[in-house]
Formats: sequence, structure tokens, C-alpha cells
Amino acid sequence: MRRAVSTPCKRSVPLGFALLLALPLTGCGLFTATPGPEDIAKVFLTGFGGGDTAGAAGVTDDPNGAKALLDSVRTALKPAGASLKPEPGGATNGDNATVQFSANWDLGSGRNWSYQGTLQLKNTEQGWRVHWQPSDVHPKLAAQQTIALKVQQPDPAPVLDRDGTPLLAPTTVISVVLDRKQAGDLNSVAGTLAGALNRFDNTLTQQAVVDGASKLPDGQGYQVINLRDSDYQQVKTQIHDLPGVSFTSQVQLLAQDRSLGPQILSTIKAAVNSQVAGQAGYRVVTQDAGGNEIAELVAKSAQPAKSITATLSTGTQAAAQAAIAGVPQAAALVAMQPSTGELLAVAQNAPADAQGLIALTGQFPPGSTFKIITGAAALASGKVGIDTPQPCPATVTFDGREIPNENKFDLGTVPLRTAFAQSCNTTFAQLAVNMPNEALTTTAKQLGLGADFTVPGVTTVTGSVPVATSTVQRAEDGFGQGKDQASPFGMALVVSSVVKGSIPTPSLLRGTETKVNTPAQQPVPGPVLDSVRQMMRAVVTDGTARAIKDIPDVAGKTGTAQFGDGTQSHGWFVGYRGDLAFAVLLVGAGSSGPAVTVAGNFLRALH
Repeated sequence: MRRAVSTPCKRSVPLGFALLLALPLTGCGLFTATPGPEDIAKVFLTGFGGGDTAGAAGVTDDPNGAKALLDSVRTALKPAGASLKPEPGGATNGDNATVQFSANWDLGSGRNWSYQGTLQLKNTEQGWRVHWQPSDVHPKLAAQQTIALKVQQPDPAPVLDRDGTPLLAPTTVISVVLDRKQAGDLNSVAGTLAGALNRFDNTLTQQAVVDGASKLPDGQGYQVINLRDSDYQQVKTQIHDLPGVSFTSQVQLLAQDRSLGPQILSTIKAAVNSQVAGQAGYRVVTQDAGGNEIAELVAKSAQPAKSITATLSTGTQAAAQAAIAGVPQAAALVAMQPSTGELLAVAQNAPADAQGLIALTGQFPPGSTFKIITGAAALASGKVGIDTPQPCPATVTFDGREIPNENKFDLGTVPLRTAFAQSCNTTFAQLAVNMPNEALTTTAKQLGLGADFTVPGVTTVTGSVPVATSTVQRAEDGFGQGKDQASPFGMALVVSSVVKGSIPTPSLLRGTETKVNTPAQQPVPGPVLDSVRQMMRAVVTDGTARAIKDIPDVAGKTGTAQFGDGTQSHGWFVGYRGDLAFAVLLVGAGSSGPAVTVAGNFLRALH
């Protein structure tokens, strides 16, 4: 056995020895005792596990060869952490020794890989060194081999509608990638691509492809488009053999019907992506220099996630989309089940989609649909009933503010139900003026307008009805102008509350819990809501929504809501039929008539 000497101070100490902090040093930096095989093994294992591959390789008898493989393994595994340490059971025989070790690799995402191994050490002129061989990394790793980590992603789970029909399902997507350096004549290739692919994206022109590819550094491919496999098959013969064009595929969660609520389905997809992704599987393998797999060291199968069920109804959503598809203005339709609060449909046309998810969060004056709330507040006061005579003059004036009926119609004195059915602004302005300042705000909250929810899967805003601070504001608020604001979602909730008798808690994803962020409200008394329902039915049988009186059992309220400088108006119609409540908004339509037509088309398509 060689022994340490105490004279020269020029002795070089390998970098890995710096990890032997537990060994006391004296004089000019010499070890007071020669590090033994377990000490050297600890330096190697700690350095390798902690990422100090140079330090680990420095205590082997082949530092260059060791560092190359150690770097390769760590690059392949990309560990979040690792614990490698000597274990009891080693032996020393002259200038040869063995040290047992345990390895535990944290490969991230809950993946842990553990195994046992053995290091061979030799006592050399420089002291004990790990005798380098690939098996120092893993017992099954041989010469000219390395380790690879192969991740196996499961296909995402589908999102189903309330009846089990897929809304979003795993779909193969092909990415078309262009490398401008390999394309040769870039303009020619770009022109062919644009000609074939423009049918899927009308912004995809020859110049757009050239510009996109030219902005990237050499060697970096430009992703021209992602195509569903069914779309790719349509153009495969035109683009498959183009120079510089390559294709990659992956599975993504996509809508089965591209026209079926792209805004709401996109929102659902973003909300549930992590829940439907499943848990990736993985394999750690040895492979040769050519990348051929030699042996499997550890494997765990991918764990698919369970499907998620949305409350949407494919049939109801399709009927809603079809009803608004041909509307030139931005249009939105929300349908809800009053008994449960479950959203059945959230539909928008393309002009509305360009503004975001206005069906659920847009804030618009509700116009005369707000008379549902004003009527409930008036009836709850006990001062009027649905047959109480009420004046409906052509105009009324409060503090200099003239409020007219539409086209200044004059009904004289009529029962409240008639004033409601014919949508007398003057009647409901006067009712509101006779109420306390907070009356409309309180009743609106009792019916859900102004309520705040955290609905898993989507953002919603019902609306707001600030407490009136003047006579004019009370008058304007009374027929849905003034400072009243509502979304189609908010008005669908109001109607649902009238039908159910209390505010239902809205939901979109089954198995999740909606958080109610506003204090519980005292429900509007049942007899009051009975009267409101009668007035809403009269709107369809004898009032402003007579255009759909052929549809049985429909009740509702029309609304024309001025905005801007008062020369433009939104069109509303909200209502219910059985356990289906809905709200239709046509932005800038000018009157409620087109909204009634949309609602009629929607309801007829359901039966």
C-alpha cells in the first residue's frame, strides 16, 4: 500500500476531492490521511448526481471518457434531482476495491427511477480511482452505449356533452413545416403551398409564407399551418413531395364540429387541458451509437385521464348556432336549464367572436327586458297587481327628461299586464320613479343580475344595477336604460330565476363546484313570480313577440336598448319554454324584431 508523504506542496488534487469536506486538511493542503475507496466513490457519486460531471470524472482513471458519458446521460435524463450514495457491502483486496451504491433519479412529473450498482476502484500512483467503465452509471450499460429517456404521452381524454356525445376529442394534427434553405426556389414552393392550403386559412398567401420563412434563422423550420389529418389528406398529393417541406404529427383535443360554438369550446379546452392530458408514461433504455435500443431499464405505462362531461347539449348548441349564423350583426344566444343552472348552449356568430365571449361577459343596456325586474319590484311592493290599471301615455317627463314609448304609441290606461306585453316605457318609468332608490337594485340581485360567480371552465359577468341617485336615473333604469348593464348570460339567469323561483347556481363542467361570491338573496315571493310569468306569456300571445305565438308555451320579454348617441339600438329577446331559459342579443340590430325571429328559429329547431 502506498502511503501519503508530507514533504512536497506541488501535489495536484483532483477537482472532485473538493467534495471531501469532511476530511481535515493541515499544512499546505495535504490530506492527513489518504482518501480510501469509499471516499473516492462518494466523490464520484455525489458529483454525478449533483451535476458536477467534471468533478466526478476527475476521480476516475479515464476522466475524458467518463465525462463524455456522464454528460450524455444527464442530458438525456434532464433530472430534476438525483441522490447517488455508497451503501454497505463493499470490499477491499489489495489495490482493488468494490463499493456498492444506490441511485435514485427524480425525472420530474412524479417519475422516480431507483437501482443498485457497483463501482470498481483501483489504487494508482494518484491514489484510489474509480476504474471507469459504463457500468459505473448503470449495471446494464455496456461499452459504446448510452442511456435515453423516452416519454410516452397518452392521447387526451375527450370532453363530452351532457348526453355523452363528444364535444372535443383526440384528433391527429399534421404540422406543415418549411425550411427555406432546403426549399431551393422559395417563391415557387411558397406559391404551391399557399395555393393548396388557402382553403383552410384565407390569410395564407404566397407572400405570407415567404415572409414567415424568411424571418427565421437558418435551419429553423417555419410552421406554415396545422391541419387535421382529414384536411391534410385532401392536399397531401399537392404538397407532400415539395422540397424543404416536412411534416410532423401529434394528437390534440379538437372540436368534432368546427362550427359548434368555437368560442365556448376553445374556452373549455383551455380550462381542462391539464385535466384531460393524463399522466405521461416513460421508459429509460440503453441504446447503441446508432440510436438503436438495446435494453429497457425501467418503464411505466402512460395513464390516460378520464373524460370530462360538460353541461352543454350538442343539439341545443347546434340549434343556437344555426339560429344566429346568418345574422349580419354580432349575435349571441345563451340557453340555461332553470332547475339546475346548467348551461345548455353558449352560441355566437363570427362578428361576436371577434369581440370575445360577449355571450357570457359582454355588458350591454338590457332595454325593456329589464321590465321583468321592474315589474317584479312593483308587484312585490303590493301597490299594484297585474290587472291594476296603469297609464301608458306616449311620453312622460321627469326633471326635464322626456321618456317616449317606441314611436310614441299611446295606450291610455291599461292593465299592468298589457303595459308589460306592449312594452310601455312610460308606464315602467313611472313605476320606477315611485319606488325607493334601491328597489330596482335589490330586486335585480334577487333575480341574479349583479350576482358574481366563479364558474369552473369559464368567466362570467351577469351585469350591474347601481342604486339610483336621481329621479331621472330611476326613470331610465325602470325600462332598462340609464345605468343598467347586463350580459346575455345575466339575462338568461334572470329568466331562470323567474322560472325556478330562486337563483340557480350556474355551471358548465359536471363534477365541479361553482363558487357564489355574493351574499345569499331573499327570493322574490312566489305569488309575485307567478304574476311575472303570466305577463311574460302575454308578451308572446298578445304583445311584442306575437311573431312566435305559434310555438306552444313560450313566454318572454322583448327589448330595444339604445346606446351611444341614442340613434342606435341593440335588439333583445329573453324567455323560457318549460325547463329551458334563453337570452338572445343582436348588437346594433335596431329593434327587438330580429331577436324574436332568432329565438323562434332556435326553439323550432329543438322539436
